[in-house]
Amino acid sequence: MKNKRAPASGGVRTVALAILAALLVVVSGAVQAAAGAAVSFNYKDALSKSIMFLEAQRSGKLPPNNRIKWRGDSGMEDGKLAHVDLTGGYYDAGDNVKYGLPLAFTVTTLAWTALAFKPELQAAGELNNVHAAIRWGTDYFLKCAAKKNHMYVQVGDPNLDHQCWVRPENMNTPRTLYEIDDKTPGTEIAAETAAALAASSLVFRDTDKGYSRRLLNKAKLLYQFGRSHMKTYDGECPFYCSYSGYNDELLWAATWLYMATKRQAYADFISHEAISSSVAEFSWDLKYPGAQVLLADLNMTANGGLQSFKTQADNFVCAVLPDTPFHQVFITPGGMIHLRDGANTQYVTGTAFLFVVYSDILLRSGQQVMCGSQPIPPARLKEFAKQQIDYLLGANPRGRSYVVGFGVNPPTQPHHRGASTPVLKPGTVVNCGMSFGDWFAPDRPNPNELTGAIMGGPDGNDEFVDKRNASSCTEPCTYINSLSIGPLAALAVRGNDLVASQ
Repeated sequence: MKNKRAPASGGVRTVALAILAALLVVVSGAVQAAAGAAVSFNYKDALSKSIMFLEAQRSGKLPPNNRIKWRGDSGMEDGKLAHVDLTGGYYDAGDNVKYGLPLAFTVTTLAWTALAFKPELQAAGELNNVHAAIRWGTDYFLKCAAKKNHMYVQVGDPNLDHQCWVRPENMNTPRTLYEIDDKTPGTEIAAETAAALAASSLVFRDTDKGYSRRLLNKAKLLYQFGRSHMKTYDGECPFYCSYSGYNDELLWAATWLYMATKRQAYADFISHEAISSSVAEFSWDLKYPGAQVLLADLNMTANGGLQSFKTQADNFVCAVLPDTPFHQVFITPGGMIHLRDGANTQYVTGTAFLFVVYSDILLRSGQQVMCGSQPIPPARLKEFAKQQIDYLLGANPRGRSYVVGFGVNPPTQPHHRGASTPVLKPGTVVNCGMSFGDWFAPDRPNPNELTGAIMGGPDGNDEFVDKRNASSCTEPCTYINSLSIGPLAALAVRGNDLVASQ
């Protein structure tokens, strides 16, 4: 697994690429608009399968209703080195490490999805599955943060893990523990986990009040820990380096805590102390646009009213849409957002998610996006969101799906240990030296279908290699799928135009 994010300034590629993107706008926009108008997919099927991928990423003792039959219990001794129980949680991608920062972002965005798309998920019969996916993460976080001012943030030595191509059920690589405390702080991870727990507390408030309170109380403590010990934790580098710093996570966490508590202390921090910025990316490392969309809905401002979060949310839209004078993000000839190779589709699903959520907010409040003097109606955001999701499902230059087990010519070789390794008997000892030759190198379909996994995706020229060793194309990640569920639910229930039901 490669680093899922490379350094960038505000998520923007080079000026040269931006100019190239501008030249391609007219042609690719027209092609995709025509394609989007003619193409429709079984969004309900895609939605169901996208959730199933998250279930394939579960660590720990699987429940009796486990739907991924080739998966079994794994990581059952996680935490043993410190005499604690750290079983559960998720493997983030194609390896067997549990990374705290992307895992927390996955849960935060799942919780936001459950809140923003509750009617659609109910209508599609998937709300309970999303709740179960959230709880699988929050149960794990409660274990990780059992002690005040201390949190376990990673399980597994990534370097040694990457030297053995073995399914998690049979791994024998060290389950090294990584932690943050008052001597080794980690504001990003503490704040992101606080956001995940606060958002999740809202999800369970009506169905499990006691559990909701536990989540919220832990969120408050983690947020305070992150604020009182402000420092970046680099222990997850080089695999997950926080290039954006921790100010976005603090704003993000304070926003979710304000939504969950309505306490003035969080509002004061947001309005007077928090640092915000206009950027062109929403991802596990950069949360500003997500917080800005939420705060725009709350009509909140920063720095005593001098800074409008709606303006910043608008700036995100203006930087992404190819038909605005402030367009910055590179769009491939086929119409896909492309910020960088390696899990690029997280920006595709992340943008689609925010665009649908923000367009719903704008419709409710009777507002539009303003790109300078150019108004952008909410319908344009939904149209672009649908285009991005449809690209992944098959409306692309290759006419193929980038979702395993869905659509036309779906990928067959995800860069994923569990899917690419045959089911072995419990206790089978794997020769790590031979494992790559046995299961990674062969050019053949994976023996186990990783249903619903969205691939890292094509490159900036819409080129895609369906090979296990082409990890930038074929490695899936939990946070790619978590961000796809909301738009897919909206498309499944509202219809192709994504117009919210009244």
